[in-house]
Amino acid sequence: MFDTVLVANRGEIAVRVIRTLRSLGVRSVAVFSDADADARHVREADTAVRIGPAPAAESYLSIDRLLDAATRTGAQAVHPGYGFLAENAGFAQTCTEAGLVFIGPPASAISLMGDKIRAKETVKAAGVPVVPGSSGSGLSDDELAAAAREIGMPVLLKPSAGGGGKGMRLTRVESALMDEIAAARREARASFGDDTLLVERWIDRPRHIEIQVLADGHGNVVHLGERECSLQRRHQKIIEEAPSVLLDEATRAAMGEAAVQAARSCGYRGAGTVEFIVPGTDPSQYYFMEMNTRLQVEHPVTELVTGLDLVEWQLRVAAGEPLAFTQDDITLTGHAVEARVCAEDPSRGFLPSGGTVLRLQEPQGDGVRTDSGLTEGSEVGSLYDPMLSKVIAYGPDRPTALRKLRAALAGTVTLGVPTNAGFLRRLLAHPAVVSGEMDTGLVEREADTLVPDGVPEEVYEAAAAVRAQALAPGADGWTDPFSVPSGWRMGGQPAPLAFPLRVPGAEPVIHSVGRQAAPRVEEHTVLVEMHGVTHAFHRAGDWLGRDGDSWHVMDHDPVEASLSGAARSGVDTLAAPMPGTVTVVKVAVGDVVAAGQSLLVVEAMKMEHVISAPHAGTVTELDVTAGSTVAMDQVLAVVAPDETGGPGETGATGTAGTPGGTDEEARG
Repeated sequence: MFDTVLVANRGEIAVRVIRTLRSLGVRSVAVFSDADADARHVREADTAVRIGPAPAAESYLSIDRLLDAATRTGAQAVHPGYGFLAENAGFAQTCTEAGLVFIGPPASAISLMGDKIRAKETVKAAGVPVVPGSSGSGLSDDELAAAAREIGMPVLLKPSAGGGGKGMRLTRVESALMDEIAAARREARASFGDDTLLVERWIDRPRHIEIQVLADGHGNVVHLGERECSLQRRHQKIIEEAPSVLLDEATRAAMGEAAVQAARSCGYRGAGTVEFIVPGTDPSQYYFMEMNTRLQVEHPVTELVTGLDLVEWQLRVAAGEPLAFTQDDITLTGHAVEARVCAEDPSRGFLPSGGTVLRLQEPQGDGVRTDSGLTEGSEVGSLYDPMLSKVIAYGPDRPTALRKLRAALAGTVTLGVPTNAGFLRRLLAHPAVVSGEMDTGLVEREADTLVPDGVPEEVYEAAAAVRAQALAPGADGWTDPFSVPSGWRMGGQPAPLAFPLRVPGAEPVIHSVGRQAAPRVEEHTVLVEMHGVTHAFHRAGDWLGRDGDSWHVMDHDPVEASLSGAARSGVDTLAAPMPGTVTVVKVAVGDVVAAGQSLLVVEAMKMEHVISAPHAGTVTELDVTAGSTVAMDQVLAVVAPDETGGPGETGATGTAGTPGGTDEEARG
């Protein structure tokens, strides 16, 4: 076994790898950018090395700086985690040439399986069924469109060099093909530096099943069963479980053997995942999609049902050890389900969020595990992927695991940064999920029903109670009545305290709270009783949280709001929907635009958001350029309406790309 291993990653996966290194008595080396100087993975490692400024290209993606850190700390091996350089064949090869062991497959396997076109041809030759699609690489736009027409609509456009939804476009009508090809190329080029595309037949209502494989350097390859990954949003996995309720033992064995053959076909070594698309109506008709040549985000569910530490076996295989078990030794016991908690706001269309973690509560124990890179005080920005943690539950059966995970998500508190924890909790209670009748389109179809409609009244009640407590009499027992928003007057009876409040994205309200019946406010909680139900809110600053949801309840100043909006019409003003970077500016001041015309593109956490003209008109203000960093709700441009266009003519602000997921998922 190695003495020292450098972990070339950040966040929850770095913390998770460090945990296994510690259990094996191996010294861990963390690396960090300036943005992560005080991050949890830096604190938990045995030693840490700064590798550059905040942008990933100058730190986590800098091969030279990573190798220099390994040399300075005496590391013998490098664990890439997932994302960043985990599936970069050049990085694996450079590590080997520098005398370092790359804890992953050979560079040749990464290169082969990283090219989806070559990968399909290779596994097909090995007898593994593949999805019908285009053949050959380097196809032009016209050739891709022709292949799509030959396959028949609908089709899926996919980057050859990546995966996880980045650059993927589901196209149902021929008239949209060229626009979708251009958009897919742009995002593929931004995510992977390669805009080569392929096109595949789209299978309606498919299920996504993947097989975990382990291969050593002595010719042994085994599979560790399957994971169901059908619960996705915009092609990004958000819930995974093992085993799948879809497969019987015969299908499981057949898919497992196909995965083993795929691994053998590329000379694989280490932990990897072979992904299949499966028609829900006929699980026996499965098709190879791709192979992810590294550890997966969802590996904990496999660990829990097999009892194996996959990171440990990555290390042992990389150190030259043979697998200590055969296929017959692998058994799946119980059921495990994982949920990905991401910095995104379901109430704002799942746009990436950010901020400072003011209060953190992450469940552990009694069949529940949380893999996280967070601490209280962590800054969540727009530079890296949005996944903050993974909550995993294990039970003797699927209903128990689902019940435990729902409870764990209800107890997950990340105040200061909006997350999808509450959305995931509700998703896990959806009848189709409970019954196991899922497909990859379920979340998209049901998303609106899983997002609360407006802000619950008890949230405002709790926020008002917090403010009322702050106005309680001082140590001398006296409070200036003119400082209290109560409508007090001489000789009058004490009136309820009234507070103007607002939650981003919702209309401001004035909420009153009675003096005598005010909710109980404690240091970190607020207890609100309404309609015979007691609601317990977690509290931190202006943030309130309950059952995985959170609200930022701020004071509302009507005069200030009126003045700030007087100069610009809200209808005409285009604001940033999320904190991020402007990557494309397509117009200039004075340009005449049509309703719905694409004007700018804002990117955050590897998601593109297209800003479109709200109506026909003229661009009168343009406050940003390509490369500008913007805050959420910052004004980007103003479009004065064309009077002839009619007041009812409006455009749309559409989302291109795939939020959520992780740097891991940007590569499959």
